[in-house]
Amino acid sequence: MNNITQNTSNIPRYPPEFQQIINTKNHNFVGREFVFTAINNFINQYDRGYFTIIGEPGIGKSAILARYVSQNPGTVYYNVEILGKSRAEEFLAMVCNQLIEIAQNQGIKNIPADLIESTTKDSSFLSLLLQKISDKLNFQQRLIITIDGCDRIDINNQPRGSNIFYLPRYLPEKVYFILTRRPFLTDKSGLLIETPSQSLDLSVYLEKNRADIQEYIKTYLNELCHSDHSLSADKNFEDILLNNDETNFMYVSEILVATNKDVYPPNLHLYYQNHLEKMNLATRNQQTMALQVLNILVQEQSIPTEIISARLDADEYEIKVILDQWREFLHLKSIAREIYYSLYHVSFCNWLRQQIYSN
Repeated sequence: MNNITQNTSNIPRYPPEFQQIINTKNHNFVGREFVFTAINNFINQYDRGYFTIIGEPGIGKSAILARYVSQNPGTVYYNVEILGKSRAEEFLAMVCNQLIEIAQNQGIKNIPADLIESTTKDSSFLSLLLQKISDKLNFQQRLIITIDGCDRIDINNQPRGSNIFYLPRYLPEKVYFILTRRPFLTDKSGLLIETPSQSLDLSVYLEKNRADIQEYIKTYLNELCHSDHSLSADKNFEDILLNNDETNFMYVSEILVATNKDVYPPNLHLYYQNHLEKMNLATRNQQTMALQVLNILVQEQSIPTEIISARLDADEYEIKVILDQWREFLHLKSIAREIYYSLYHVSFCNWLRQQIYSN
């Protein structure tokens, strides 16, 4: 599979804040071959489409996309998680600028000036650019646009019913979008599309995730020892990390660099604080009940809505509404046709417990 600018790797040029993310996320990158294989299979199977990588917070979605972009010159890149990049206007302006560079590199000159001025109003100009670039691609070339963190979009500034970031409902041939996002309810995808689509849920590949985590830890420890020969990794600490069932890259990376293993690393604390703020915001109209539900979740490994409802003497539907609002931070498991809920990671659960009982 070839991108459209295989001979001009500096096209398109990314904004400095995007390039910094790509460089940082590529450091010590290992594994994830099953994801890249799935992406390539999708592109080879369909002549256009949307491919979505779904995963819990910290499982490595951003690193996967950064790696893909670095290994596939010519890929368009956008990161929603950077401050100020969650609005459709910012997305359209920055992505269309990258696409204009690609179009100019192809020799396309007849781009209507009146449409350029309305770049950020809807998907008209985006769709025009996609079509013009598509028309110039040869049979081996593909145009790929990547968007990292679709769950962070500020949808309130778009008309109700419009696609997130005004993404096109239809795509021209040889045009693909690769998205990453946290778990979401099917009817809350924010996308109405009529083009081939496929999702890869990272939680389905637990063994592959564990293997990649172990390889990441080995790589980190080897680099640590090589950079300073006077250092040797704590064997007990190494054994604990290598032998457990950990699948969360964010947690492992922060624990590895922490100097004090008895406290939460600052970055991890801030990461979890952002989780809690988003959960509180999502259930601000049910604050009292939501806090009671959260108290139960931090005490239980896994629990169905029926039991939560019974404990709180509350309507099961009301409990389900709260849990749905927290979907991206929850792990769901089906047991005997009943859904059991738990917080997505034990470290986040422990942190929440500390916050609740320290107040």
